[in-house]
Amino acid sequence: MGRQERYRKVLRPLLGAGIEVLPDGVPASAVPHVLGYERERIFGGFFVDYDDPRLVERLNEGWYGLATASGLIDENREFLLMLPRGTWTAAVDRRQRHKVHVWHRVRLLDRWDVMGAGAASFLGIRAGHPGFAMLALDSSVWLLADTYESGVGVYAVREPARSPGVLRGLAWLAEEDVYKDPEFRRDVTAWLEGWAATSP
Repeated sequence: MGRQERYRKVLRPLLGAGIEVLPDGVPASAVPHVLGYERERIFGGFFVDYDDPRLVERLNEGWYGLATASGLIDENREFLLMLPRGTWTAAVDRRQRHKVHVWHRVRLLDRWDVMGAGAASFLGIRAGHPGFAMLALDSSVWLLADTYESGVGVYAVREPARSPGVLRGLAWLAEEDVYKDPEFRRDVTAWLEGWAATSP
């Protein structure tokens, strides 16, 4: 993967949204993302209707408030963000839904626009229509955003690595090569082995 190509197609669009992708630095303890958590693990969230005249602004305000209150963002304004492993553009990424996304360590810059410029790149469909997964560096919280029929929902999930549903989903992914991606399957297996060795 060429550095210049990755910068042009992936890193620069995210910088335009105020998100700096940091090289390496993803903790080995970072829980792979899979749906299946229990409803009671949701401990915060909000919903904004599409017809709100301040849609992007309200989404940005709500996201930052939830991200800071939930502990997603650490003291260095860093967290993990699910992004493609390759060098394709955001438009190509949206068409290739079968491609695996993995955690990348990122830093929120002073000027940012997660729900506008971010959602128009790798964090959604277009401005005001986000779709992303974020994880605290210590895996204590997932922050998820998605589009629904009438608006956008953003919510925080507490301690996903302790969710029986998430653990079942990861165990299934370790057995079934759903994504046809041996590297991802190895990562999931390694995480499960590490979790089993350290959990009480």
